[in-house]
Amino acid sequence: MINAAAATVFWIDTGALPGRLVAVDGEPVQPLPGSRFGVAMGQRLDIELDVPTEGGAFPVLALREGAKERTGLIIATPGAAVTKVADMSEADHPAFSADLTQEAALRAVTPLSERAASSQPMLMLGGSMMPYVWTINGQTWGTHVPVTAKSGERVEIMFHNMSMMAHPMHLHGHGFQVVGVGQNRIAGAVRDTVHVPPMGMITVAVDAGEAARWMLHCHHMPHLSTGMMTEFAVSA
Repeated sequence: MINAAAATVFWIDTGALPGRLVAVDGEPVQPLPGSRFGVAMGQRLDIELDVPTEGGAFPVLALREGAKERTGLIIATPGAAVTKVADMSEADHPAFSADLTQEAALRAVTPLSERAASSQPMLMLGGSMMPYVWTINGQTWGTHVPVTAKSGERVEIMFHNMSMMAHPMHLHGHGFQVVGVGQNRIAGAVRDTVHVPPMGMITVAVDAGEAARWMLHCHHMPHLSTGMMTEFAVSA
């Protein structure tokens, strides 16, 4: 599943089919069983499904966060009767992972090696509706202060969301490991986009790669387009 939306978070609801989340952003995780998994803008999920031997027709739906709209597909075995699924649910779907339950439960199959970070910058995520401006450490793109590292260094970045909107934070050219959810240290997923809910805190560890200017931004396109971007500046 790829969330290619500009500004919409979805729940992936597997309905009657038991599911297992086995990878996020292309990186394997220890299988997480369930029937509903959240996916923010820019994120990808690999979900294994068990189709009963007796067959049937099974809707797998993408539910729009905070609204009734839904879309999806139907997995049907040969000869199964397929009925139309309404494009609206009866009630609004809840917000995605305000308490970070899903992220906190993920564990990388191949975590980063254990070593100390050379720096631990904090990025404060903020903004306003009027005027519509979104910031990192109070700055918009163009007045931003880069996060810096030398190639090969370990950096731990804390995303601290001080706004009332969620921000899926994406780093170009690197995978990072989620090592902190709130105040709790974990050996979480390796991924490249992490969803930071309102007032939430996520810490990620990243090993600086090729010397270059790598974009670090919110994947909510209206937030990105109004300034919510900085850079991970890696030097040789």
